Amino acid sequence: MPKGSDTQLQGLIDLANRGDPQARSLLLDHACERLLALTRRMLAGYPSLKRWEQTDDVCVNSMVRLHRALESVQPESVRHFFNLAGTQIRRELLDLKKHYFGREGLGANHHTDHQPPDDEGGSLEATAGEPEDLTMWSEFHERVEQLPDQLRETFNLLYYDGLTQEESATVLGVSVSTIKRRWQEARIQLHDGLRESSR
Repeated sequence: MPKGSDTQLQGLIDLANRGDPQARSLLLDHACERLLALTRRMLAGYPSLKRWEQTDDVCVNSMVRLHRALESVQPESVRHFFNLAGTQIRRELLDLKKHYFGREGLGANHHTDHQPPDDEGGSLEATAGEPEDLTMWSEFHERVEQLPDQLRETFNLLYYDGLTQEESATVLGVSVSTIKRRWQEARIQLHDGLRESSR
């Protein structure tokens, strides 16, 4: 049976819920593969953030969040597990943005051109426009949290967990056409919300 199949995952979820520590470890191993792929993709467009955090480190932080969540939440299904994993990814990304590019963040205040930080000095490390991009990035993840339940579930599976539309349809027990419709609706709502906030 292929690693990560829905049947295998459901079996691991059932064992983990009965207190099997090895099953939980295997579940986290599976999540780590998708978290790592997601982290690499997300960080690619933000060189200043990549300067402070390595892909593997961000992945580990997300796994710690997921491990803690599994201590208090027992996912009943593969669908629930992927929703939980997607939430942890989103929270880690939001916290990284706040940590490095908030008012007191290292990324927002660090000089790399060896000039004093005064009127005669050089520019900050972040390139022109990047803090605004990171603010938009943060708002994007916050708006995902606000999507209606069905749209958020679909978005989590396709965007955060990296499932195909066919795999997502299997996890949610709906048709591929339903997944396509929800994916389109989620993207439209996110696009409209971000455009409205930028006015």
